Amino acid sequence: MEALLPVATSTAEMKSQTKYQKTFSFELFPPKTDSGMEKLKACVTRLQRFSPLYFSVTYGAGGSTQERTFETVDWLRQQSIGTAPHLSCVGSSRDQIKRILDRYSSEGVERIVALRGDMPSGMGGSGGGDFLHANDLVAFIRTETGEHFCIAVAAYPEFHPQATDALTDLKNFKRKVEAGANEAITQYFYSADAYFHFVDSCERMGVDLPIIPGIMPILNFTQLARFSDACGAEIPRWIRRRMQAYGDDTSSIRAFGIEVVSEMSQRLLDQGAPGLHFYTMNQSSAVEQIWNNLHLSEIYC
Repeated sequence: MEALLPVATSTAEMKSQTKYQKTFSFELFPPKTDSGMEKLKACVTRLQRFSPLYFSVTYGAGGSTQERTFETVDWLRQQSIGTAPHLSCVGSSRDQIKRILDRYSSEGVERIVALRGDMPSGMGGSGGGDFLHANDLVAFIRTETGEHFCIAVAAYPEFHPQATDALTDLKNFKRKVEAGANEAITQYFYSADAYFHFVDSCERMGVDLPIIPGIMPILNFTQLARFSDACGAEIPRWIRRRMQAYGDDTSSIRAFGIEVVSEMSQRLLDQGAPGLHFYTMNQSSAVEQIWNNLHLSEIYC
C-alpha cells in the first residue's frame, strides 16, 4: 500500500506527462438568462483568439441546466468552435444518456467530459439512476459509441471530498481510466506539489494519460473560500491570510490572486504539465491576464 503513495520530494519528474503535447482549454457554465448568454458569447469571443483546443460546458443533473447546456453547445458548434459538453450520469437512465450521446454524435461533437455528478438531496446511493459511478458512464459511452468521443474524466489531486481515504480515491480514478478515458482534468488547486504528487501516485499505479491541471482564477475570496470548503479544494493558509488581510480591497485581492495563479501555472508548465484547463466562470479578463503573464500565445499558439 505504501508504494502507491508518494514520498514528498522537492522536484517532480512527471515522466508520464512530459510526452504529451500541451493543450489549453476553457470551461463555461450555461447561463440561465438571455443577458447571461450574451455575456458568455462575449467571453468566448475574447478567449477564442487564443486558439484553445475546446470550450467545455457544464451540465446540471436532473434537468436543472440541461437545455441551456444544449443551447450553449449548439451556439459553439455554429461558430465552428471546438466544444466538450459535460455529461453527468447520476439520476439518469441508460436511455436518457444514450439519447444525449446520439444527439452530440449527430451534431459532430467529438469530446465529452464524463462525470458522476452531485448526488441529489434525499436520494439513495445510486441517485435513482442506472449509473453508480463515473467509470460506469465511461464504459457505457464506449459500449454505445466506440471510439467516437474523446472522453475526459475528473481527477482530484487533493482527493475527492467524499473519498474514505487517498488510496481509495486513486483506485476510483484508475477505474475511470481503465473504463476508457482518454484524458483527465483536475479539480482546481493552489498547491502545485499536490498535482505533482498526484501524478506520481498515478504513475506508481500504472495510470498513464494526460492529466491536465484545472486552473481557477482568484477574484472573490469569500465566494472562493466557501466553494472550496464544499468541494474539497484546499486554499493554503498563507494565501488565506493574505486575502483576509486585504479585507474589502477587491483590486488588491484580484492582483494578488492573478499573481499567485500565474506563478503556480508557470511552475506546472515548466515541470511538464500537459497544458492547462481554465475555469472561466464566464469571465475572460482574469484568464486573459494569466494567459499573457505566461506568454502562452508566444510559446504555444
